[in-house]
Amino acid sequence: MDLALFDLDETLISEDSTGLWLRWLVSQGFAPRELIDQEQALMAQYYAGTLSIEEYMNTTLAPLAGMATLTVEGWVRRFIHRDIMPRVYPAARERIEWHQARGDKVMIISASGEHLVLPIAEKLGACGALAIGVEIVDQRYSGKTYGTMTYKEGKVTRLGDWKALQQGEAFGHTWAYSDSMNDLPLLEQADHAHVINPDKLLHQEALNRGWQVCHWAR
Repeated sequence: MDLALFDLDETLISEDSTGLWLRWLVSQGFAPRELIDQEQALMAQYYAGTLSIEEYMNTTLAPLAGMATLTVEGWVRRFIHRDIMPRVYPAARERIEWHQARGDKVMIISASGEHLVLPIAEKLGACGALAIGVEIVDQRYSGKTYGTMTYKEGKVTRLGDWKALQQGEAFGHTWAYSDSMNDLPLLEQADHAHVINPDKLLHQEALNRGWQVCHWAR
């Protein structure tokens, strides 16, 4: 059995899930409109490779602080149905199904919060997901994170921790799929690395390393 690791944002789906989520919250009156501008400014840092993931998560989790988990779960279900599932690349679905037909273990590993990534992974039929831990205290969101962030080298750390807990499961080869230069540490760990719709920098990196370049469209 092989292990197939998929990034989520702009790899399996055509946009960024957290950005879509914030726009959904604003559209429902659950967050202030200026939060969208703040998130876009932070995403510019992400694409430049200079983002503080702690600042990003603190900013984007702020609307949930104090909210009951059951309330947010209901919001997330509606959000995924309206804004995520229509944006899944058909080729991404096909690739997940290809791995499943081979008997591989499919995991999503994302630098978005687990309150979004875990239910999205379930909808996509993945075996599970590794994402940024979102703290819950007394069945309410605190607005804070916990644990090692699944961002850049943190994805490799979390993956290693997860593998150590998979008793009795040995993976023959690892496949990794991502659009982002920030996932270079993860792609380097894979026996079969695939870059999805890469920018010029990652495209050149893939060519230099002999990685497969995929162009997925909606």
